[in-house]
Amino acid sequence: MQAAILNSPQDISRHPLRIGQVPRPLAQAGQVLLRVRACGVCRTDLHIAEGELPPRREELIPGHQIVGEIVEGATPGAPLGTRVGVSWIGGVDGTCWYCQHGRENLCDSAAFTGYTVNGGYADYAVAQAGFVFPLPDALDDLHAAPLLCAGIIGFRSLRVAGVEHGERVGLFGFGASAHLAIAVLRAWGCDVYVSTRGAYHQRLAESLGAIWVGNETEKPPVELDRAVTFAPSGDVVVAALGSLRKGGVVAINAIHLDRIPEFDYDRLLWGERQLRSVANMTRSDARDFLQIAAEIGLRPKVTVFPLDQANEALAAVKSDSVDGAAVIVP
Repeated sequence: MQAAILNSPQDISRHPLRIGQVPRPLAQAGQVLLRVRACGVCRTDLHIAEGELPPRREELIPGHQIVGEIVEGATPGAPLGTRVGVSWIGGVDGTCWYCQHGRENLCDSAAFTGYTVNGGYADYAVAQAGFVFPLPDALDDLHAAPLLCAGIIGFRSLRVAGVEHGERVGLFGFGASAHLAIAVLRAWGCDVYVSTRGAYHQRLAESLGAIWVGNETEKPPVELDRAVTFAPSGDVVVAALGSLRKGGVVAINAIHLDRIPEFDYDRLLWGERQLRSVANMTRSDARDFLQIAAEIGLRPKVTVFPLDQANEALAAVKSDSVDGAAVIVP
């Protein structure tokens, strides 16, 4: 099969992915073989290709937003020919405390698609049978692919923040996850306030229904019930915290923060305000979000790249030159 293979992480300008022929994978016990129909390109793929996430394999096929058709290894809930999605978490041990208490996103033995196991920048991919999600007919291949990471993690962020229907919710940063999360919030009857940098993202937030848009750390004109931060900035976290009512929650959707600046506890955190972090996602998050996405007709903008232009797709994501999400189609 044809695949985009990463051997030595390096700057995207040097085309770290080699496009070539490799043996088609074989589905082992408990796995399914997928014919890849589309694979979304995520910024995490960029971090892997450039080595910002340390390599975990000598040779890797990236890609963790896979839409594929099961061609081998059917399961009772997903027979041959079923169109399914695959996301970032590709498996867990199922036995640890976290897995046994509905917190599999925190499993210390998790496998990660396109990072610790091969992903979807290829004609075929294998996946654990328990970690594929049948896709509603309302979600076509191209528009489903970008939902499988940014969409699911944005949805989990709303859950971690405890968002309830009709609340006032702030989104601090307005990239891939936030512009999908706002559609869910609007469907839930929430008033959405967006603080973000860049005229393009501010205009996008307005066009998608935000009732107020400000700069990156600007405080909305009302107290918020919940807030989610999508920028790896401690200053943004403090700005979100300063926008909450008493009892409100900030969910931090970031793998790391540059720093947490000093802040006034009495003014910003006292009153049972809460800070929570968001880590990965669960299969329940994926199933619930994909169903909601189908019901509300969520269709992100996409730009298609053929598989042999996987390096160009990553470069477009890095430079923000792609309109919407980049999707690779074998």
